[in-house]
Amino acid sequence: MQELTKPADILEVHALPRDRTKGLLRCGSITVPCALGRSGIITRKREGDGATPTGTFELLHVYYRADKGRRPQTVLPLGVLKPELGWCDDAGHPRYNRLVNLPFQASHEKMWRDDRLYDIVVVLDCNMYPPVKGKGSAIFFHIAREDYRPTEGCVAVSPQHMRLILSKVSPGCRMEVRS
Repeated sequence: MQELTKPADILEVHALPRDRTKGLLRCGSITVPCALGRSGIITRKREGDGATPTGTFELLHVYYRADKGRRPQTVLPLGVLKPELGWCDDAGHPRYNRLVNLPFQASHEKMWRDDRLYDIVVVLDCNMYPPVKGKGSAIFFHIAREDYRPTEGCVAVSPQHMRLILSKVSPGCRMEVRS
């Protein structure tokens, strides 16, 4: 078992057997509850299916709302979210599954949200290099709703757990999602 003081290389995510929209995330010796997609975990991800995809995904970049809290302590690349940032979810657009500047004509998700979900958000290497049209976009590791209601396909934890996990990960850390 990994020590708390050693950086974590892998975040392991598993669904609960009695509720496939909730799970456990393990980071070394730390295990915390997490919210998963409304359709549970699946192996064949499709745009808009509400499922969290199985696979191993590198934690690429952390964004945070500076107006909503202090800077997360992490060795991962870190940026401040701005109101003009979005994420393209239009499978037919050349910027599909990429950060975009708003206003943006094609379908997109706003990264600057009224709720807390993207107060800290980590971009996962899910359908990124290269993005395959229709295989899913905006699969993130982010803050959970207070009641851990399902996500649209992401993995989400409490703000406290997110900060703890980000402080423990190593460069190149990967999230391993298994059903």
